[in-house]
Amino acid sequence: MKNTAFWFYREAPRSLVIGLAITLFWVLAAAFASVATPYDPIRIDALAALQPPGAQHLLGTDSVGRDVLTRILYGARMDLLMAVAGVAGPFILGTTIGLLAGYFRGWLDTVLMRILEVTISFPYFVLVIAIVSIMGPGLQSYIISLTVVNWVTYARLVRAETMVLANADFVLAARVLGYSPGRIMLRHVFPNAIIPSSVFLMTDAVLTIVLGSSLGFLGLGVQAPTPEWGAMIAEGRTYLGSAWWIAVCPGIALCTLAFGLSLVADGLAHILDPEA
Repeated sequence: MKNTAFWFYREAPRSLVIGLAITLFWVLAAAFASVATPYDPIRIDALAALQPPGAQHLLGTDSVGRDVLTRILYGARMDLLMAVAGVAGPFILGTTIGLLAGYFRGWLDTVLMRILEVTISFPYFVLVIAIVSIMGPGLQSYIISLTVVNWVTYARLVRAETMVLANADFVLAARVLGYSPGRIMLRHVFPNAIIPSSVFLMTDAVLTIVLGSSLGFLGLGVQAPTPEWGAMIAEGRTYLGSAWWIAVCPGIALCTLAFGLSLVADGLAHILDPEA
């Protein structure tokens, strides 16, 4: 384990190491939020409202006296959950559709690609807002809207790779040996076809976090009093002139997490495609 960790630190791209460190920091901060801070993230304390950063409240308090640092740490749980849940659904759906379309081709490919073209013809952000508005604000609506809208990129990536792999020698050999189409797709095509989409998944996680925070900013995301970085920024914009820390601190947290995930995506791209 020690040699493996040393090798990873020495040989892995710097961007991957730094990105994983930043991401791991926020994962640990979210996991141990209740240990790291003594305050309740939703308890109102009117007497402590709008206190600037200090010894008692390291990042100050908001307009109703809630500790900003505490809400950032607990908010990390929600933003990380949105990142994972927001890419899991589109990845699974898009990968399945792309694999089937690219391997079987014919009428199935035609039908699935027409559905893809119809979906991609709508503006991405507008379509997500429309679905969330119809279903109502909340995490469930957010996940469903992303699954409905965002699967197309994964489907296109996997379909393109599958079409190439379907004519590869090892796949042709598997057919000659009498393997079923399901076994060939899952055992031989799938592990190779998902490499590009796996790299894109990390980049998409960044966009998903930003989108979730944007919906929170617009009041269509996770609802108060649950701490969420986008909603916190929206709450603090009114006080930018007098209590800047309410909006600026969660904004910095959002930027650092997005930056960390971007570095992870860049590092994975270098490992999986060294010539890129």
